[in-house]
Amino acid sequence: MLRRAIAALLLAICASAATLPAYASVPPPLAALGQDVGNIARHVPAAIGIDVLDLRTGYAASFNASRSMPAASTIKLPVMVEVFDQLEAGRFDLNRRVTLYSSDKDYGSGVLCDAPAGTSFSVEQLLAKMIEISDNTATNMLIRLIGRRNINVKMAELGLARTHLAQDVRTDDWAIRRALRTSAGDLVHLLALMAHGELVDEWSSKEMIGLLEADQINTLLPEPLPEHIAIAHKTGSLEDTLNDAGIVYAEDAPYVIAVMTTALPSKNLGRAFIHTISRLAYTDELQSARWRADQAPVIPDVSPDVPYWDAASPTPSPSPDPPKR
Repeated sequence: MLRRAIAALLLAICASAATLPAYASVPPPLAALGQDVGNIARHVPAAIGIDVLDLRTGYAASFNASRSMPAASTIKLPVMVEVFDQLEAGRFDLNRRVTLYSSDKDYGSGVLCDAPAGTSFSVEQLLAKMIEISDNTATNMLIRLIGRRNINVKMAELGLARTHLAQDVRTDDWAIRRALRTSAGDLVHLLALMAHGELVDEWSSKEMIGLLEADQINTLLPEPLPEHIAIAHKTGSLEDTLNDAGIVYAEDAPYVIAVMTTALPSKNLGRAFIHTISRLAYTDELQSARWRADQAPVIPDVSPDVPYWDAASPTPSPSPDPPKR
């Protein structure tokens, strides 16, 4: 219930963005964020992609946001979206049972790989395992259910030009770096649609946000944030790759962020870099919210129409005394 309440609150906040005043230029804190992420990223000896979208204003700060990168487990976001698209179309429901095949198993992440072939799991169970503990076997079972081609077609329809699945999740194959691709910009676009309640439909968006909030791998984007800040996110990692993308519920400054890194000399460097960008984005988003509040027009206590009506309808002069008889 709490997750759904938070999701509903975010949808309301995003819906109100259209009523905000238009600014002639990028708010200074967001302009600073755009400069800072680029300056920091250029000093990291790795391939980097960053995108941060302010959900209240639509302003973005990015660095190589359209760069095609190894998706690792962030590819599970598109898989989840297609599952919900087919749920909405009535092709199956959350109770549909899917049988585990030996060919589904991948031992890189998760627990279902240890289950006997022939065991069945519900779609609801597979979604939870795929997102909460990044279970690769659950992911492959869902890909088999919904069809890899359908996932790719759906992502193309949504405008994700850099997102593509050329095979299932096979972590023992170096080709996974070429087979599962996306970009920071694509992930932010997908999550922004979700945050606005426009990904599949409003119910599906809220359910997907709830799943992402239950992610148990919280050592990247969430790590430097205050404990009370909720984040709906999905991580991804390979031997030389660390990614994280999510919706951050930062008080009056909700935003979407994706940080992708690959060809890292060490994962410690990648973690430190993602922590730095996450902390910087959170700080600048809060400053941006305060800046917006300072720029908000002051609403007068008296209606501005009062002088107009006073002028149009002057107070009548008192009636003369009646004649004395």
